[in-house]
Amino acid sequence: MSSSSSAKRKVTTSDLLTIMPIGAGNEVGRSCIILQYKGKTVMFDCGIHPAHSGLPALPYFDMIDDPSAIDLLLVSHFHLDHAAAVPYFLEKTSFKGRVFMTHPTKAIYKMLLTDYVKVSNIAIDDMLFDEQDLNRSLDKVEQVNYHQEVEVNGIKFWTYNAGHVLGAAMFMVEIAGVRILYTGDFSRQEDRHLMAAEIPNMNVDVLIVESTYGVQVHEARVERERRFTGIISDIVRRGGRCLIPVFALGRAQELLLILDEYWSDHPELHNIPIYYASSLAKKCMKVYETYINMMNERVQRQFDIGNPFKFKHISNLKGMGDFDDSGACVVMASPGMLQSGLSRELFEKWCSDKRNGVLLPGYSVEGTLAKHILSEPAEITTSSGLNVPLEMSVDYISFSAHSDFLQTSEFIDILQPPHVVLVHGDANEMARLKSSLVQKYEGKHISVHSPRNCQTVELQFRSEKVAKIVGSLAAPFSKNAEDKSSKEGKILSGIVVRKDFAHTIMAPTDLATFTQLKTNIMLQRLTVPFHHTFVMLRSSLGLLYDGISLKNNNEQPCLVIHNCVNVIQPANQNHVIVEWSSNPVNDMIADSVVAMILQTEGNPSSDKGLTPLIEPMEDINKDNNSTNDNNENGENADKSENKDKEGENSNTSNSFEDNLKPEMRRSLEAKVRKILEAQYGKMDEVLYDEKYFGKSKNKKIETKKEGESEEKGEGEGEEKEKEEQEKEKETEVEENKEERFVLKLALDSSFVLIDVRDGVVITENAGLKDRITTSLNRARAAVFPIAETIPVF
Repeated sequence: MSSSSSAKRKVTTSDLLTIMPIGAGNEVGRSCIILQYKGKTVMFDCGIHPAHSGLPALPYFDMIDDPSAIDLLLVSHFHLDHAAAVPYFLEKTSFKGRVFMTHPTKAIYKMLLTDYVKVSNIAIDDMLFDEQDLNRSLDKVEQVNYHQEVEVNGIKFWTYNAGHVLGAAMFMVEIAGVRILYTGDFSRQEDRHLMAAEIPNMNVDVLIVESTYGVQVHEARVERERRFTGIISDIVRRGGRCLIPVFALGRAQELLLILDEYWSDHPELHNIPIYYASSLAKKCMKVYETYINMMNERVQRQFDIGNPFKFKHISNLKGMGDFDDSGACVVMASPGMLQSGLSRELFEKWCSDKRNGVLLPGYSVEGTLAKHILSEPAEITTSSGLNVPLEMSVDYISFSAHSDFLQTSEFIDILQPPHVVLVHGDANEMARLKSSLVQKYEGKHISVHSPRNCQTVELQFRSEKVAKIVGSLAAPFSKNAEDKSSKEGKILSGIVVRKDFAHTIMAPTDLATFTQLKTNIMLQRLTVPFHHTFVMLRSSLGLLYDGISLKNNNEQPCLVIHNCVNVIQPANQNHVIVEWSSNPVNDMIADSVVAMILQTEGNPSSDKGLTPLIEPMEDINKDNNSTNDNNENGENADKSENKDKEGENSNTSNSFEDNLKPEMRRSLEAKVRKILEAQYGKMDEVLYDEKYFGKSKNKKIETKKEGESEEKGEGEGEEKEKEEQEKEKETEVEENKEERFVLKLALDSSFVLIDVRDGVVITENAGLKDRITTSLNRARAAVFPIAETIPVF
């Protein structure tokens, strides 16, 4: 199914699966990945860049030709760099697709973005969206549970727990049998309240995975917590204030659990307050309490005794007006990268006192203040533009719930995807991770890609088309059916129903059961002018078909041809009515019937019936035999008359058919073939072979029979002249001869070759040959007169 399996097959647009990051390509922030395959388009995440504001913070939406062509937007979790551009994209573009996220993600998404609109320090004109846009977007967001399968426009997807934050999801998308797993931010390490990310128990064709930490390896959780509490303890014991910038939700809850437990175990710290400074604190905690079942067993066991998120030693701080800044304390405040808000305000207030300290517990994006102070500059620039010295201590401990190198490589080891696409990582970290993975999986047919923003990764897949048999057609192959071996190789006849990328074969009677389709029978009725007797009508149609019966239709005479076409002649009317239930075979028979009626109307014959323009082969043979007998008896007058008739027949056959353009002739021959297949079944085409049919093409070959005498005298000279003319024609035909085919049929344990153009049947079964020759000539008599109205080229 991968590109290597299709090396010999020409690549078409529909075989290419493309992945293009318009955010998070060789960067962390504004995650937005576009996936396209088989005419379907999926967008993974739609976030903003935390280091920018206004329009520059958005993904590169201008790279999307038509947002309305996007079928799905799947949001992995509620963090701003993955979800904050959703209201803008839903309300300010032509996007008309469907949006999905988990239940906790939608609940927290609303709170976070409402707070984001309120605390953004930018002009109103530069705001990406307002509260009205946010509320309208919420109405369009649909919720999905873990492992719940959803299908939209032929795209199937389901989710797995990603472990990163409450409600974080990995999305498995399946299009035309190709599976793509998008991890979003994920963690394979269980912490104090969240489970580790799940590993799908199925094959994955493409893995789109985060690379935030590159080749870095997280330290052990116990050691990490020990260092975290130790640094905080040192700061407050020296009388300082400890600032911990965090996102309002996610790692904050993990750190609060650690601090509350540590303070409980150290009574000497009870007089030092811990504040969680977030206007969303109480609201967010209600969400955590609601979805306690989505957390790990440890928290669920604690919840049976009491709510673990009701902390004993932590107070909520709504704003600076409620804060008594009079001594040592610990304050957890958002946002996590010190871009703005309360965390930025407290940092600027405390940064000049060396007793104080700031502890960064998570990843910091390039371009943010949090990233800048990690380089320990001598001074920083405040929001008001002043330069102040940086005296406070700066520490960094990674509590980030992102996958490290060991987790990522283990994840790939288990899934063994043929293609890995790295996103959401700093360019340097991503390059190092790619190099390590390429080296590790060398020779294992795992390709690794690290596209930049707006760079497309093209992967070739050849999806196999498989049709499932259902309903009455499947009954003989059911588990309870006996003698299944006798069904092997059996040809099934039914209707193929395609819905998106699924193919199903069923009987027409099962359509209403297995689909929303209904079967209808279309009755065709055609009125054809006809001024002759009903006897003549029956006689002329009898030249074409054997299966004709007579019945009364509302007291009107009616001819029934092969139990499918009715020809009715109303009393005292100068027309007939042709009726039939429409299908390909019936339509072909009806066409020939109408053609014969029109021929009879325009060329009425004696009461013996209509003489067709191309006489049946039996009649021609009779004429030839009669001519030979007359020659033997010396009846020159009759011979001359038969020669005239023979020439007339020859002209009818050759001058008409041979003068047609090749495409017109092939079209008429195809009509004859369909009539024959309606009587004898499917026929194959084989290349014309001269050893069976001779070298002539529509050339009459005269053979001598026993007892036939040679003409002498003046007739001998005429024949030589005629032979020379025919040789010249034959040479001309051979020079311009096109490649031609004949029909091959297996019937009654005999093989039959049928040359429709010349009206010749080759088979060892004499009775079968006569029967098929009769049918062939009748079919030719019906079809070629239709073309008589077409100008000869």
